[in-house]
Amino acid sequence: MRMLYQFSFLLLFLFSSTSFTPTEAYDALDPNGNITIKWDIMSWTPDGYVAVVSIFNFQQYRHIQAPGWTLGWTWAKKEVIWSMVGGQTTEQGDCSKFKGNVPHCCKKRPTVVDLLPGTPYNQQIANCCKGGVISSLVQDPSKAVSAFQLSVGAAGTTNKTVRLPKNFTLKAPGPGYTCSAAKIVKPSKFFTSDKRRVTQALMTWNVTCTYSQFLAQKTPTCCVSLSSFYNDTIVPCPKCACGCQGNNISSGDCVDPNAPHLASVVSNSGKNSLAPLVQCTSHMCPVRIHWHVKLNYREYWRVKVTITNFNFNMNYSQWNLVVQHPNFNNLTRIFSFNYKGLTPYSVISKIFLLVALLYFSFLCISCHG
Repeated sequence: MRMLYQFSFLLLFLFSSTSFTPTEAYDALDPNGNITIKWDIMSWTPDGYVAVVSIFNFQQYRHIQAPGWTLGWTWAKKEVIWSMVGGQTTEQGDCSKFKGNVPHCCKKRPTVVDLLPGTPYNQQIANCCKGGVISSLVQDPSKAVSAFQLSVGAAGTTNKTVRLPKNFTLKAPGPGYTCSAAKIVKPSKFFTSDKRRVTQALMTWNVTCTYSQFLAQKTPTCCVSLSSFYNDTIVPCPKCACGCQGNNISSGDCVDPNAPHLASVVSNSGKNSLAPLVQCTSHMCPVRIHWHVKLNYREYWRVKVTITNFNFNMNYSQWNLVVQHPNFNNLTRIFSFNYKGLTPYSVISKIFLLVALLYFSFLCISCHG
């Protein structure tokens, strides 16, 4: 039990460390993971071009959950978006100088979101219209991409006159991603359906966005409690969220599960709600992970992991849990869920590996989806 308390202290240290801001985004468990945004100019128009923008999620375990991604950038000149397919901007901006044909968006810094499922087919392209939800690479590679098409005007009409957009930002759905500057790369190539002909884009540039847990949140999105096979005492979750605010449920942030009017507060639509409605607990975490040691022998050990959702308004249908432990290279049996190893321990720093040998740690980044 003493080791459990020591581990609890380690968790507190790890959670408190989220108050620092690193100089760059890096994840030791997924060092090569990123989201790559690819712009492919497919054709020229009299005053610009038509491009397909694809968002590839190359992260092994982080996915983009509802309400989905939001992509923004700053135009290099005075470009406008005449039309879009598979996506839309959140604001049109001031298009008063245009007579007759009015652009879809005239903002210097547009913000684009994905269209929702059920969008008419004439407004769709491949890999669009999923509400901005993108799967992680491990969970479902076929759904790890999102795309939209836009027609850009008041822009260059050749490879030499086009100016790349600047200051890209990606929210998925909150902050946490830092995007690089756009970089021209070799034009993308596309195979026809019969695989007998290859076409290519007229011009292609990439933007790479990396995730930083430090930038994403000041408090964890889930917390960890522990118990052992020889003692029923539970090492509780650290206090990590808002508290019950005096049970003032009018704020909509937290609610007593025994309240008689709870049914009227919880939506009956059966869909996810973006407004959190967290059950009042001592820790006030929306998700709790409990690690219980069932058996602990010299040759092997067995644990039971329980994940509890305290958010009445949120259904976590595509969740994943990332757990780090030095013995996970020797797993023998797994019940009730799928497992995939992420990264060999050789890529983790020696100091962090030393800590891992003494304790085991939970990484509560992807518990919220």
